[in-house]
Amino acid sequence: MYIIVGLGNPEPEYSNTRHNMGFDVINKLAKENDIKLNKTKFNAIYGSGIIENEKVILIKPQTFMNNSGSSVEEYINFYKIPLENMIIIYDDMDTDIGKIRIRAKGGPGSHNGMKSIVKEIKSEEFPRIRVGIGRPVDEFNRIDYVIGRINAEEFLELEKGEELAKEAIKYWIKNGIDNTMNKYNVKG
Repeated sequence: MYIIVGLGNPEPEYSNTRHNMGFDVINKLAKENDIKLNKTKFNAIYGSGIIENEKVILIKPQTFMNNSGSSVEEYINFYKIPLENMIIIYDDMDTDIGKIRIRAKGGPGSHNGMKSIVKEIKSEEFPRIRVGIGRPVDEFNRIDYVIGRINAEEFLELEKGEELAKEAIKYWIKNGIDNTMNKYNVKG
């Protein structure tokens, strides 16, 4: 069994923002694999189903980004999932728009949702997919950038990253994290 967690903020005003890339990827996976995201448990919306012949639980924490770890920890403990069978999807300013970066483990960087997860589960030993959102022109405007509205042209570019992340997750389930990093990480 696999747990796939997309990070985002639950309030309607945050939909269609750069900060909700994780939620958007979960929504795409759910739609493509006919998984209904209609249950709630542990402060999250979730649904279970089959992807690549494996049982999966798709999760969208509803705790707001900065407290995502509390929800993730409860799912891990309840389902007794090894950390290598969990993947976190989130937005990343250090990755170009339309690109993704996959890691088998590592620190949380400056992402508050990842900081919360690392703190709550007391480990950095889990896979993650960073969906590129690019950097703001004005570095002092980071918060407005990640939660600001997206124009139609940029939306199409961001969707490329979401699609890549969705495909990488399916590949990960079937082929493991190392093969997925080799196939999907941008070289050079």
